[in-house]
Amino acid sequence: MRLDNRYGRGDCHPNGKAVSVNGLAERRKLSSAVMFHLHCTKKLLDRIKPEIAVPGQSDTALGNWYATVLFWKPQVALLVSERTLLPVLMPLTPAATLARRFPAQLALVLKEHGAPSEFIAQEVWRMDKVQYAKTANRSVVGILNEFVRQAEFWLAAYAYEKGDDDDLLAISAKLAETPCSPLYKGAISPDKALHELVRAGVQA
Repeated sequence: MRLDNRYGRGDCHPNGKAVSVNGLAERRKLSSAVMFHLHCTKKLLDRIKPEIAVPGQSDTALGNWYATVLFWKPQVALLVSERTLLPVLMPLTPAATLARRFPAQLALVLKEHGAPSEFIAQEVWRMDKVQYAKTANRSVVGILNEFVRQAEFWLAAYAYEKGDDDDLLAISAKLAETPCSPLYKGAISPDKALHELVRAGVQA
């Protein structure tokens, strides 16, 4: 599935210099291959009704994504990075365009965490296409369920309004501070795992 996603795109090199025609052709050739895999819970798949693909590896630094639905009014989608457990909350409706809208919401969350603009642009660029799959990692599904419960807590504790985009961004940031057992041997929480991933990319 090809996404009509233009965030961070253009015909210029990240350093601001124009690229050659050959360079553009090569980038467009590469863009035909880059994609991310979105593993959805059954209740979310029932809403989207996408074509299900064989699970694979995403071309993004944050890896594959897992997603579920929160039956708030209006309904909200919760997406979690398999690699860092970084959570992203966003409006679900219209469900059919969730994957198309997700890169832009992810960009806002990454900016909220202080990720470099080049990292954000590259991550979004590599989300040109999406392949839907069923959930396969029980550990990440467990984190999804825990984040759903915690999101309800933050919603009540801070009087956030359901469906408010700024509030969803704020709750996403709060959830990212949560210590998660799969990260105990390293970064402990998703926000720190993201920072380690960014630093590793810069040093590579």
